[in-house]
Amino acid sequence: MSRVGILFSGRGSNMAALLDGASEPGFPGEVAVALCNVADAPGLERARARGVVALCIPHRPFRGDRQLHEAALDRALQERGVEVLCLAGYMRLLTPWFVERWSGRMLNIHPSLLPLFPGLDTHARALQAGVKLHGCTVHLVTEAVDSGPILAQAAVPVLPDDTEETLAARVLAQEHILYPTALRLFLERRPGYGDPAAALLNPLPGPGRAP
Repeated sequence: MSRVGILFSGRGSNMAALLDGASEPGFPGEVAVALCNVADAPGLERARARGVVALCIPHRPFRGDRQLHEAALDRALQERGVEVLCLAGYMRLLTPWFVERWSGRMLNIHPSLLPLFPGLDTHARALQAGVKLHGCTVHLVTEAVDSGPILAQAAVPVLPDDTEETLAARVLAQEHILYPTALRLFLERRPGYGDPAAALLNPLPGPGRAP
């Protein structure tokens, strides 16, 4: 069984979804630690309430030295035998050093159908572009932001009366389903899964893609 670590910065809703998924019978991994960089992040208590080790390693004391902060994160992960790392709302750019350390073993969830709308403000940009489908993507992390190999995607419709908030809520509901599903498939090492040449996957049932 693989040992999984989670990095987050805020309320931890995707972290909680991963914890719920990992608690299902037969899940091929266990969450060894949840790490946060914000001392008062609500996600810390959410993790602890589920019996998970949740630690805060604030970035501010490192005086802007991102790699030094990441080295502290890496030590905490290594001490707990973490093999696969999930970013779940971790709101800091990672250095090439850290990305290389976890190359091929670090997953992220992004609120758009990549390669569309990498970066921030994805829901506003989707509405402005007039797209008919929006969604979320689980991908492997590489140095280029939101550009790593795609593991899984889930789509939702963009409705005529959508606001940024209503669209974000619809996408977030799918994120909570997609992320633990993608992590399970990744840990099971399905043939070709995670390979840059693999076909895109949408493991959700039909109705789940567009509630």
